[in-house]
Amino acid sequence: MASLGEPKNTIAILNKYHFVFQKKFGQNFLIDTHVLEKIIRAAGITKEDMVIEIGPGIGTMTQYLCESARSVVAVEIDRNLIPILEEDTLRDYDNVTILNEDILKLDLNQLVKEKNEGRPVKIVANLPYYITTPIIMGLFEARVPLENITVMVQREVACRMQAKPGSKDYGALSLAVQYYAEPYIAAYVPQNCFMPRPNVGSAVIRLMLHKTPPVQTGDEQFMFALIHAAFHQRRKTLVNALVNDSETGVDKEAVLRALERAGKPATVRGEALSLEEFAQLADILSL
Repeated sequence: MASLGEPKNTIAILNKYHFVFQKKFGQNFLIDTHVLEKIIRAAGITKEDMVIEIGPGIGTMTQYLCESARSVVAVEIDRNLIPILEEDTLRDYDNVTILNEDILKLDLNQLVKEKNEGRPVKIVANLPYYITTPIIMGLFEARVPLENITVMVQREVACRMQAKPGSKDYGALSLAVQYYAEPYIAAYVPQNCFMPRPNVGSAVIRLMLHKTPPVQTGDEQFMFALIHAAFHQRRKTLVNALVNDSETGVDKEAVLRALERAGKPATVRGEALSLEEFAQLADILSL
């Protein structure tokens, strides 16, 4: 079957089905075979793997996944794409299941249980950029059994995911992602690799799930409340950011004492603290 990574083949399919891009679904189809190969390599797909693909589009990446994996479940929200996948681009593959579902509403734990006996799966996605973070955080928080997530995201989001303390990109997203996984940017992808061209540069990032979190805290929810408060007003000192936030429920004296115990100055900002230091602070404030 002709590779959809070649622009002319993608155009032929779109014309055949009179497909109209839906802005509400953030549809940008990959048309570069080198990038597709990089995604497969980054995800480490083998014949042992079950892969869940979020947003297969016309099946460009799905074809590569079907060639490389034991089984693939392709979850596509746009019902107009289902006939293209079922009747055309994926019809030659017997190891793919196509679901016309919204990934944010789908019970992935149940899906993994049914399709992979609860064993960890790999997720590959070319996500609409406006829902990248909710989808990734939803996967983490639902504790879906995952080995890794390899996704195409906006370049600046990829940089934020792997940022370290003190850098301009470092924030709540960096800490949340790094609590659950180890991020690695596998490739930067220019705009001309997509149809239609997006307005921003993109990156392929692999998130390798930690078997256990890299830090221990007695109250994970409270730690994340502190993190979100610290970066909600990131130009403020950590003391003022935490005290002004209704979610944390801490008073100024308690925060000052906790910072002193942690060996941090009263003027420190949240962007200077590592994940380990936020966990330490949460445990001190919980006493």
